[in-house]
Amino acid sequence: EESGAMTTIRSWLNHLSGNRVAQVVIIGWSFQFLIEGASGFGTPAALAGPLLVGLGFPALRVAAACLILNTVPVSFGAVGTPIWFGFGQLGLTPDELREIAWKTSLIHTVAACIVPLFALRLLLDWQEIKKNSLFIYLAIGASVIPMFLFSLINSEFPSVVGGLVGLLTTVCLASRGVGLTEKKATLGERPTTRAVTKALFPLWASVLILLITRIPQLGIRGYLSASEPAWHLPLGNLGDFAVSQSLVISLTDILGTQTSGDHPLLFVPSFIPFILVALLSIPVLGASWDIPLKVWRESTQRIRHPAYALLGALVLVKLLMMGDASSPVMIIGHHLSLIAGSSWPAFASYLGSLGSFFAGSSTISNLTFGPIQQDIAKELHLNQTTILALQSVGGAMGNMIAIHNIVAVSSVLNIANQEGAILRKTILPMLLYGLIAALTGGLIFAFG
Repeated sequence: EESGAMTTIRSWLNHLSGNRVAQVVIIGWSFQFLIEGASGFGTPAALAGPLLVGLGFPALRVAAACLILNTVPVSFGAVGTPIWFGFGQLGLTPDELREIAWKTSLIHTVAACIVPLFALRLLLDWQEIKKNSLFIYLAIGASVIPMFLFSLINSEFPSVVGGLVGLLTTVCLASRGVGLTEKKATLGERPTTRAVTKALFPLWASVLILLITRIPQLGIRGYLSASEPAWHLPLGNLGDFAVSQSLVISLTDILGTQTSGDHPLLFVPSFIPFILVALLSIPVLGASWDIPLKVWRESTQRIRHPAYALLGALVLVKLLMMGDASSPVMIIGHHLSLIAGSSWPAFASYLGSLGSFFAGSSTISNLTFGPIQQDIAKELHLNQTTILALQSVGGAMGNMIAIHNIVAVSSVLNIANQEGAILRKTILPMLLYGLIAALTGGLIFAFG
């Protein structure tokens, strides 16, 4: 924004399509889909939200819309981490993981026909949506169909493939006006391809670096997250502090207990790619050196208060998860299954969303509730891959109401004390998502 790149991007989007529906779908749906597939960790809304606000959409509604739209790809976010890592402790075979993947994708595909409309309605009126419905559904199909087809053979890249194909297809459709009944006249000179590429550098460089550092086959991912201590410092009763060659910071035997924690400094997306790309953007965008100082001051001011809320939320989450089989979340899960009995498939996704609500992560939700879901499936003699698929979908749909994500997107968009208002806008779509998941899961049980 400060360097003028956002002005160029807005002009390009207006010339690409002056249609507001096209702009929301390209940024809020297709672009977020790709970012989620590549990185996860709440980064899609952090990148897409400011773009939509820059195009004139109200920040509070943008925050809620971004959270709702960034649900379908979450189950395969960060190159499939919620599947291959979230369910990694359950002793599943590769074939079972792929079965979970395609069932998860199928449920998301059905939900994508309905739930995104709630997000679009926050930013657009029904007449705009109705008149441009062909474009909307072509854009949705361009992402979810490749995602579903790829999930039949792989559980890591469905969202990356769906996001890439969907974004390219949607941009092409918008530039040709396919399915768009109204096109607002654009004023001013169209930016050159070179100017647009330069202005978009922070975005495409972030995506590129995320892909390079997240795809295991390239080898960089393992290097950035290697946790073998290279240096450690005993802290007495406080624990044992250690740092690996990949700058994974860990503290073990905390306060004389078996509790430990670690933070992969280079793997979480703060330094790589965001701070790295921000530094590279200074010369690429031709920004003067006083601009970064101004941006740093404003950003620090924005995150100061949300940081307190996030710290409190994380402490609460840890407390709820402590105690293994006797932890509050385990007790909640088991009592819910006892109450539901044979009707459990109708509620399985809501348990997954509860995990995301507390932890702000589909992966943590699967790690926490995956074993419970597996045990319930065995006790009730239900197909475990279908139950785990419902858990996976639940972890994704909980992304809409996760306190961590709501606070994070609010801080990015400089929205103060509106977390409750955002939650009220996202809770209904989340509940509807669970209903669709239950119905689709029932069909999978019947025919699968």
